[in-house]
Amino acid sequence: MAIVKHKVEYFYAQVKDKPGEAYEFLSALGRAGVNLLAFNCIPTGPEHTQMVIFPERSELLRRACEKAGFGLEGPHEAFLVQGDDQLGAFAEIHRVLAKGDVNVYASNGVTDGRGGYGYILWVKPEDIRKAEELLKI
Repeated sequence: MAIVKHKVEYFYAQVKDKPGEAYEFLSALGRAGVNLLAFNCIPTGPEHTQMVIFPERSELLRRACEKAGFGLEGPHEAFLVQGDDQLGAFAEIHRVLAKGDVNVYASNGVTDGRGGYGYILWVKPEDIRKAEELLKI
């Protein structure tokens, strides 16, 4: 697989930090046909969790959350890079951005167990366009 790079939109939704909340949220998205490119949960205190949602189609996500009564913040922009898993793959992405004086201030990466990887990275909003140029998106 060649390296595929995308600029993606992401959104935040806050839910109660209790059993079943992520299930209810994700089930509502599934029923509405929302395909997720990536998803992450982050605790935001003793009683809440922040869902970070990277939808394939943002409008479907908005409609699904509105219908299910989930508040949504966004869209915001990040990057998704996918490719063949190899030593140094993440480092190379950072090298390209650092050489162009763009800082990655957050990231999440995972291998798929079949030889591929996915890597989400965030840069500051003022660096989005420059990062696009450097990553050749």
